[in-house]
Amino acid sequence: MTDRYIKRSLEPVIRRAMKEFPAVVLTGPRQSGKTTLLKHLFGKRYRYISLEPPDVGMAASEDPRGFMEMYPPPVIFDEVQHAPDLLPYIKEKIDAERQRYGQYIITGSQNLLLMERVTESLAGRAAMLKLLPLSRREAEGQPQRRLPWEARGRSPGKKVSQRELWKGFLRGGYPELALHPKRDIALWHSAYMQTYLERDVRTLRQVGDLTQFQNFLRALAARSAQLLRLSDMSRDLGIAVNTAKAWLSVLEATYQVIVLRPYFANVGKRLVKAPKVYFTDTGTLCYLAGLRDEEHAASGPMGGAILETAAVSEIFKTLIHRGIDPQIYFWRTSAGTEVDIVVESAGRLVPVEVKLTSTPRPAMAKSLKTFREGLGDKAAPGYVLHSGNIRLPFGEGVTALPFTEL
Repeated sequence: MTDRYIKRSLEPVIRRAMKEFPAVVLTGPRQSGKTTLLKHLFGKRYRYISLEPPDVGMAASEDPRGFMEMYPPPVIFDEVQHAPDLLPYIKEKIDAERQRYGQYIITGSQNLLLMERVTESLAGRAAMLKLLPLSRREAEGQPQRRLPWEARGRSPGKKVSQRELWKGFLRGGYPELALHPKRDIALWHSAYMQTYLERDVRTLRQVGDLTQFQNFLRALAARSAQLLRLSDMSRDLGIAVNTAKAWLSVLEATYQVIVLRPYFANVGKRLVKAPKVYFTDTGTLCYLAGLRDEEHAASGPMGGAILETAAVSEIFKTLIHRGIDPQIYFWRTSAGTEVDIVVESAGRLVPVEVKLTSTPRPAMAKSLKTFREGLGDKAAPGYVLHSGNIRLPFGEGVTALPFTEL
């Protein structure tokens, strides 16, 4: 066992929020490190109460006023989805001392039902933050740098071997695996998925058949980084399209997947076109796809999808952990030209193409150049993100960039 703490890039955001709001609500997937982070930052000044034990959750639900008197602020209420009836009483306490900031820290693993209750009770009173699994830089103990398009004159990223890179993708970003490198990855992810299904998914009204839901998860993993046509997928699985839509919303709400929609200037169009879906954690993706070793992951048919998932996840986590709502899309023309990732940054659109190669070539930038021509001034310089260690200029406005420099 180890007591080593992994520094999280969300720390300054939480500290700032605690000085500006009466409450902070921290959500994120199970095991992403929420409790560890809060105890590290506030454990000496705040009382910590987990609402997950049945007797504690029941006490909070049956006598919320008495419970609140027993645990006055400053206090951390962990896993509040086990006692959501507490939220209106937290609101009542906050309203009695509205100018007193940093009174309550509330965490939860489920976004779907919890957010409905939080929005009803704490709108305008709480900062809403998310903690996802570790970014690659957090796992390596490096400070979070700006994304490539946010700063010029960056120093090169740390060079890594292909074996090391893919070993990291298989392991994923959950802190427990980073802290215990000898843990059996497959066993850990198997136990995680079972806990997720039993504790998070079973309680949600959209899911009835857990076995069928597991089949849906695996089918989704096989389609990672592809256009997701739910009608085809539901037909293959023998489920209704509306069931598939509901299950996808469950996965997104519990932070297991990231849904990318196509970029259109017309927002309405984005919502009706087929999205692309990525798992938030590459380790989850590899486990569900049945991949157990680096070589098979890198050279098999899923290699490109894993690298693209890692890129989307890294960008998403970097922004989320700054307290920013990520605006990330993909771009596809009617002729079939596609850019894998489009990031809205400082009012411009940054195109990123992901290529599974250590030898990037100028021809790989073709779709980026088409994008930049089509979007004009709205398009920022683009990047060909690859699995090697070399940075190269590919003509005006395009750079080949190693994944490790994200």
